[in-house]
Amino acid sequence: MYIQAVTIFKTMKNIAQNRKAFHDYDILEKYEAGIALTGSEVKSIRAGKVSLSDSYGQCLRGEIFLIHFHITPYDRVGVYAPDPYRKRKLLLRKREIFHLCNEVERKQLTIIPLSLYFQNQWVKVQIGLCRGRKKYDKRQKIADAESKRRISQIIGRRR
Repeated sequence: MYIQAVTIFKTMKNIAQNRKAFHDYDILEKYEAGIALTGSEVKSIRAGKVSLSDSYGQCLRGEIFLIHFHITPYDRVGVYAPDPYRKRKLLLRKREIFHLCNEVERKQLTIIPLSLYFQNQWVKVQIGLCRGRKKYDKRQKIADAESKRRISQIIGRRR
């Protein structure tokens, strides 16, 4: 009797990334969350009409919502078109919600969406527990990246 190992391939299609978040924040922890959407919003997301910039997560009544997360209304939705900036509920485990809400309150951190993608047929959001960077931290990060790039160019020329 043979036992056949079944592998499940998770197809991930990246839709949007919040590049500004990686520049403006230090990301301390990352989580994957589902998001509660309507059917027309999913169709808009498939078309790529989404913006993660300036959006953030907020704890309200023991749940986490994405605020200011823009999804352009679908063209052929008909009479009912949801508000593009409505609050969208994140689907996380209870202990993850509890942990995130406590960290936000205690340490003055922020929940920021980092990327939006499809995992099989489900829309997922990668959120990060972040601390804001000061202006001098941003400058230091840019200077470090430039020096690393310059060193790699010099090493590349020697070979």
